[in-house]
Amino acid sequence: MCIGIPGQIVALHDQQPDHAWAQVCGMRREVNIALVGGENRQALIGCWVLIHVGFALSKLDEQEAQETLAALHAMEEVEADVALFLGRGEAR
Repeated sequence: MCIGIPGQIVALHDQQPDHAWAQVCGMRREVNIALVGGENRQALIGCWVLIHVGFALSKLDEQEAQETLAALHAMEEVEADVALFLGRGEAR
């Protein structure tokens, strides 16, 4: 299953200009922001992005991000793979 998850950019990486830190389901993860960064990387802080395999693919507004997270959390109860993706489950 291929799935992207919303995360909020909370900080820029000190040593890698195309990387930032995103808050994803309560965990801080390093993501590549080359596809969404543009000229003003600082403006990304606080933005919501759709993350897939460590890459921020696009920007989202907060409402869309929250709705997507709510749908993923609802799926988590019936789909073990989603729980793994959200960092809450264990591999079988």
